[in-house]
Amino acid sequence: MRNMFVFCLVILLTYIFLSDRQSTAMTENAALQKATFAGGCFWCMEKPFEQLEGVTAVVSGYTGLQTLPFEVVEIVFDPEQVTYQELLEVYWRQVDPTDPGGQFVDRGHAYSTAIFFHSSEQQRLAMASKKALAESGVFDKPIVTPILPATIFYRAEEYHQDYYNKSSLKYKYYRSRSGRDTFLNKVWKEEEKKKMSSNDLKTRLTPMQYKVTQEDGTEPAFRNEYYNNKRPGVYVDVVSGEPLFSSTDKYDSKTGWPSFTKPLVNENIKEVEDNSFFMKRIEVRSSEADSHLGHVFSDGPQPTGLRYCINSASLRFIPVKELEAEGYAQFLGLFSN
Repeated sequence: MRNMFVFCLVILLTYIFLSDRQSTAMTENAALQKATFAGGCFWCMEKPFEQLEGVTAVVSGYTGLQTLPFEVVEIVFDPEQVTYQELLEVYWRQVDPTDPGGQFVDRGHAYSTAIFFHSSEQQRLAMASKKALAESGVFDKPIVTPILPATIFYRAEEYHQDYYNKSSLKYKYYRSRSGRDTFLNKVWKEEEKKKMSSNDLKTRLTPMQYKVTQEDGTEPAFRNEYYNNKRPGVYVDVVSGEPLFSSTDKYDSKTGWPSFTKPLVNENIKEVEDNSFFMKRIEVRSSEADSHLGHVFSDGPQPTGLRYCINSASLRFIPVKELEAEGYAQFLGLFSN
């Protein structure tokens, strides 16, 4: 009888302990909030939010199944660490909010954009954010992303969850060919460029970077950052971020400056006749930022016979492992071997 009493007491105390723990957990999680965004393929919408401090979960799924379905991500976040306004700012930078028929390569209503609010405060913030974006002039077309009340959320099949991690090669292949990165890079790099005044650049760039890119200067040979860099990756404009050259086309010209046989993206390079210093040369500049990069000569190796002699100070190097995170996933195929 005594043993039975002890057993029952243990069970009762265990129940009370677990109930207290569950109650504490519920109290601790009471401050967490949800945000729901539709931005085309939900594979591409998980990673940007999962990287944010204060976001505890990002789940791919569907909403609006009783009417017109959307692919969405449901985000659980701690507003003490990351605000809903900050989530909205990340959201706008992942989508084309002017496209009513889908997103990039994915067409149809299920892939269109939408913001689903969970409270009147979220509705107010979303509407204000949309208005601010429309007035900013970032996009030259109307912002068509609707702001709708949240409805029942249906979790997507398990293989969709964290697809960018579980099936990274397939994801990278899809993402690089979807047109998303190309569009977003163009829109937001141009916007950043517009905001850069001379004073901004002097603050952001080193004296040598400013002298080279803005004053057509030349850095010392053999005493610059990338002349002897042998790591695989992509070189972008230090001002605008536009992709310029690849390590796959880099070679040692013995001149003391980074040398390439060809540009990575021809459209991002412009060539201008340069008659300074009583010489006739071809200057190389970036198309978007109009940064001075260097010169191109006809004494390079085959197959092009060209030598793009470029100042390190005009470049920023992005290693292969960081291409996707930096928004240059379309060039990963260059390094697949």
